[in-house]
Amino acid sequence: MPVSVFAPAILALSLLAAAPAHAATELPMPARLSGAKADAAVVLAARRYAAFWDSGEPALARLALADDFTDRTLPAGRPQGLAGPLQASQVFHAAVPDLQVAIEDMLVAGDRVSLRLHFTGHFTGVFPTPQGELRGQGQAIDFHAFDLYQVNAQGRISDNWHLEDNLTLLRQMGVLPR
Repeated sequence: MPVSVFAPAILALSLLAAAPAHAATELPMPARLSGAKADAAVVLAARRYAAFWDSGEPALARLALADDFTDRTLPAGRPQGLAGPLQASQVFHAAVPDLQVAIEDMLVAGDRVSLRLHFTGHFTGVFPTPQGELRGQGQAIDFHAFDLYQVNAQGRISDNWHLEDNLTLLRQMGVLPR
């Protein structure tokens, strides 16, 4: 049975659990949540990590990620562990200061959670490229990413596999021709 019937209760528990840890940032609510008996800790970890990408707030990444966090699809040049997402977020928020990240779909199965994330904003900052820095001209940014997380017994993401629509992003930024 889809968990959508239980989603309000699970999300309410997630909100209560998240409030003391970081009340200043609202955690994104998934537009659709499914999975049999979704574990509230798994949902909370995923929502915290999405909130980190949305806000750029390092404290949210520290709450969401395990000390031994491993990026299983690590891009070239990005450090492994917590340092990798912190670096990537800083670079991306510098390029797209009004970045917003929404959870379109969340599917929970045991200690795994899969998300379809929707990134939007405007490229008004600076983005590093192999040819040098590219300055945005206000271009609209609108692309999706898919993530699969494994959440440990402490309720933190230990492993991440991800795939972003970088072709669309780079075309929108003007790095690649349309």
